[in-house]
Amino acid sequence: MSTAQTNTRSNRMSAGDFARDYGVLVIIVILLVGLSLISDSFLTARNLLNIVNQSAPLAIIACALTLVIIGGGFDLSTGAIFGVASVSAGWIAVNMDPYMVIVAGPLIGLLLGAVNGIIITGFGVHSFLVTLATSLVYRGIAILVTDGSLIPVRIAEFSWLGRGRIGMVNYAVIALVIFMIIFMILLNRTTFGRKVFAVGGNEEAAILSGVRTNLVKIMTFSLCGMAAGLAGVIAVSRISMAEPQAGTGMEFEAIAAVILGGTSILGGAGAVWRSVAGVLLMALINNGFNILNVNPFFKDLTTGVIIVIAVALAASGNRRR
Repeated sequence: MSTAQTNTRSNRMSAGDFARDYGVLVIIVILLVGLSLISDSFLTARNLLNIVNQSAPLAIIACALTLVIIGGGFDLSTGAIFGVASVSAGWIAVNMDPYMVIVAGPLIGLLLGAVNGIIITGFGVHSFLVTLATSLVYRGIAILVTDGSLIPVRIAEFSWLGRGRIGMVNYAVIALVIFMIIFMILLNRTTFGRKVFAVGGNEEAAILSGVRTNLVKIMTFSLCGMAAGLAGVIAVSRISMAEPQAGTGMEFEAIAAVILGGTSILGGAGAVWRSVAGVLLMALINNGFNILNVNPFFKDLTTGVIIVIAVALAASGNRRR
């Protein structure tokens, strides 16, 4: 192979890697510029902060789901765990202590996530099938907790988490930023994070290196459940209402956001901040179409096309490696 051919191939690989790693940011910038030119009401501090605030629960789930997917797993139960945590938070806030909910919700989610991880590693069943089954079980639990009814939660000591703010910034946004930073450090600056990459990249090699792969998987699913529990608490606090069907379809939105952020669906590669960027990209598309009063069909079509492109870029990158 000639030097020119080698350089051309190297440039193509660099371009592909750049598109996979930073393509979501490029699309976000294009949307920001385009929507700002089209609508004067888009590029305002109030509107942008509202977009981030509304996206906070989903972004929190996406942060933890990134670890699961990097580790070679898949979690279809986050929406159902979100629902269980929501109704549990509502019941505890009304019947016990509203301040207890902040700990109880994430703890319930962590336990349900741990159940996912234990079943997956204990029985050797693929995470896709296990979490699909547990999502049905967890959704049934949410209905049992409420007997299929809504739980009004009009308690000031509880609503501050979802509605309170410092200046123009909501507490939910602050919680998202803190959560994202913690998970970025956990993934990129700790031994556990290196083990997650190792398990997703080559599980057999990780086992030979002495990594307790089953424990790593259980921990990633537990953290994902905890994130869904926290997101459920924030959502209930915001709307002052707990419902058993809360979070329906949220698992697919979280997976889409993680894929949009360039995390490999085959495991071994990804970044937390890019998953949050994926959530914000989906939120910008939704907000832009709402401002323009466009048929929702085109919003779903646009999002779907972008996801297909992101998956294609990720698959292309994997083939080159």
